[in-house]
Amino acid sequence: MTTLEYDRHRAEVAVQLGLLRETLAGADLSATVPTCPEWTLGYLARHMGGAVRWAERLVGTRATGDIPEEEIPGISGPEGDDPAALDAWLAETAELFVGTMGGAQADTAVWSWSDRHDAGFWARRMTHEVAVHRADAAIAAGVPYEVAPDVAADAIDEWLEIVQYVQRSDADDSAAELRGAGRSIHLHATDAPAELNAEWVIEFVDDGFVWRRGHEKATVALRGPLTEVLLAFYRRRPLDGGGVEVLGDRELLDFWLERASFG
Repeated sequence: MTTLEYDRHRAEVAVQLGLLRETLAGADLSATVPTCPEWTLGYLARHMGGAVRWAERLVGTRATGDIPEEEIPGISGPEGDDPAALDAWLAETAELFVGTMGGAQADTAVWSWSDRHDAGFWARRMTHEVAVHRADAAIAAGVPYEVAPDVAADAIDEWLEIVQYVQRSDADDSAAELRGAGRSIHLHATDAPAELNAEWVIEFVDDGFVWRRGHEKATVALRGPLTEVLLAFYRRRPLDGGGVEVLGDRELLDFWLERASFG
């Protein structure tokens, strides 16, 4: 399921990079990112720009396999810690990505690490990669974080798809433990427009889990504003931080969050 179209995804990457630049403006780039404690804000910015440039090269070259970092022009960003140079590099990255993606279609064949091998995968993946890490930057910089409701909802859809993919493809990953019939999780955004249908049911079955959009009674419910549900589901905000409410079997929700925490 993809709730946003390719053109929106490829454009949204530039939007998210622009918002990341606004978040970083005037911030201390040496500050530690609490949600990624091994990173500084400066490293996060380079990580994001580098990821987008990697995806851009994959699509631009119609890659049939992974491309090593050393073969991607400008992936590391500018030398030194000049905020202006870093900002300009991020702006250039956004322009480069949008231009390259404009020369492809959603179904243009491109290698990926997933079971979907096309440009559409990378446009969507980079949208949410930058959107969620932008939250990390906002938390570190102490500034508000907002994301468009349709982008937030699509990010939850994609995350569920990624967890399912990892569960299918890597029996050794902790996601393989997300199984066992008779248990379920309900995500409920309380402030989203009705037409967005921003509710999810995750149902555990014997060989894994299935999910769908909808309002159903579940073993445990996570409810709150859509942005807060997104950040809690991605483990960017604590469940007890006041932004969301947990109703029912809290241990089941903790079980999910602990085992779907890769990436």
